[in-house]
Amino acid sequence: MSDTHLTRRGLLASATAVALGAATGPARAATATGRTKGTVAAEVPVLWREFTRDPFTHPQIPYIGRAGSRGGSPRFPRRPVVADVTDFGAVADGTTDCAPAINRAIAAAGRAGGGTVTIPPGTFRIDDLIRVGDSNVVLRGAGSDRTKLYATRNLTELIGVYGSRYGGDKSSWSWAGGLIWLAPRARLDSLVAAIRAKAWPFEGWTGNKRDEWTSLTTVEPARQGSWTLTVADPTRLRPGSLVLLRLADDADHTLLEHMSGGGPGPEAYVWADKTKLTSYVPYEWPVRIARVHGRRVTLERPLPLDVRPEWDPRLTTHVPELTGSGVEGLTLEAIETPQSPHLLDKGYNGVVLQCAYDCWLDDVTVRHVDNGFGLVAASACTLRRTRVSGRGSHHPYFCREGSHDNLIEDFAIEDRTVPAPPNTQLHGINVEGLSSYNVWSRGDMRMGTFDSHRGLPFANVRTDITVNNNGRHGGDASAGPLFGARFTHWNIRVTNGRAGLMKIDGLAPYSATVGLNTVTEFDQTDVPDFTGDPHSRLELYGTTDVVRPRNLYEAQRDLP
Repeated sequence: MSDTHLTRRGLLASATAVALGAATGPARAATATGRTKGTVAAEVPVLWREFTRDPFTHPQIPYIGRAGSRGGSPRFPRRPVVADVTDFGAVADGTTDCAPAINRAIAAAGRAGGGTVTIPPGTFRIDDLIRVGDSNVVLRGAGSDRTKLYATRNLTELIGVYGSRYGGDKSSWSWAGGLIWLAPRARLDSLVAAIRAKAWPFEGWTGNKRDEWTSLTTVEPARQGSWTLTVADPTRLRPGSLVLLRLADDADHTLLEHMSGGGPGPEAYVWADKTKLTSYVPYEWPVRIARVHGRRVTLERPLPLDVRPEWDPRLTTHVPELTGSGVEGLTLEAIETPQSPHLLDKGYNGVVLQCAYDCWLDDVTVRHVDNGFGLVAASACTLRRTRVSGRGSHHPYFCREGSHDNLIEDFAIEDRTVPAPPNTQLHGINVEGLSSYNVWSRGDMRMGTFDSHRGLPFANVRTDITVNNNGRHGGDASAGPLFGARFTHWNIRVTNGRAGLMKIDGLAPYSATVGLNTVTEFDQTDVPDFTGDPHSRLELYGTTDVVRPRNLYEAQRDLP
């Protein structure tokens, strides 16, 4: 990382100039107050002007300008082709089980130290999981309209019943696992073994029992938005290495209060009985080290939270990550079956990234799935040009178990091809479980909603999205609040006028709703979790697309 990132406050241009420079579409030439021929009038929110003056510590808008793989790079690595699945026995006849051949080709690429595995045009039947378990391995089809993997079995058949570690008869395949599963080989093997032994695992960065980590050093106090830390012992820290910043809560739950923006509301909230939420703590944030200079450590992203002594802050090891891997240019289509009743999903799931960092999906469609694309303890990953289609899904997109700094852009959720069966639910784009600083950008949602699924997700952004808002949020009451602080909805077009989970100024603490068309409040069950003033902002309500910048993520990415 260059020193540019450390001095951005001094380099930011005026708010209006930046906002107009980030404008896209026919209104690019419009001014903040006037109208030019053939354009609509652009409106620069006060919030944007504020943000550009102090982008890393704004109270309502999070800094997400480096979300995604390789800091949000528009280009993915092009790794040399090292294998073609047909050379390992795959046949595009739609009837031969090609999963063994595809997995042999992927394993060969892993043994070679990485590379691209190609799948030519055609339909390849798979009767097993496709596993990407080695770093720097890319599985590439000929395009989502040309290469199809046709999945005939579900995760319950392939691995077994996956119950919830919280008890009851819920199927964890409702929010975990994919028929294409990107995860470190050892991690995936241990997960499968635990599931088959009915020892329901913890799915995050530190192992099945959350004990596979070692402290590297303690950390001195620092403020949210800082790019640097002062550590007690730098001897085990190296530039380029991935570490976890680990923050534990204290007996008064001041860390959870801080995630919620602090103040009287969070202080009065009853945290002690939120057993599912407290199981997500410590908060674990993966980040690469950019530079080590004495005891000063520079990070590749600014701190997501304050670092305070009462939270026992430290940098630690973690389960080895999958990094530099991806899936591109294919459709995964499951055999068409009716959607299962709520929380009884069999596991006709799409593509999941787990314990993955700097990985990506590009031009991937999933069809007839229970759950579409998943981020489970995954961070700094990009999902670009992804699409969920077919008979309808429980979670078209899910982001959970401490997933941070991910970018989902140019995504689509198509309308159902069949009516929804009874006792099924649709959540849309889900975020939960202390997941933070994730971005959903440039989306077309023909169904679903902005599902904040309890578990205190915070500092997440949805921007430049069209949505037919016909879904509902989920989440167990023991998982705590729907929203932490600094959720932002920016330039959102609601086609059916339903307010729920779109207009969040009265619902989410320290949030921002900017550029939303007029929505109505009927048929809503969403209520704020915290008492008192939420300190949230609403601006340019009743309008869309004239707000400048049009896309909050792209404008932040383009800041100096």
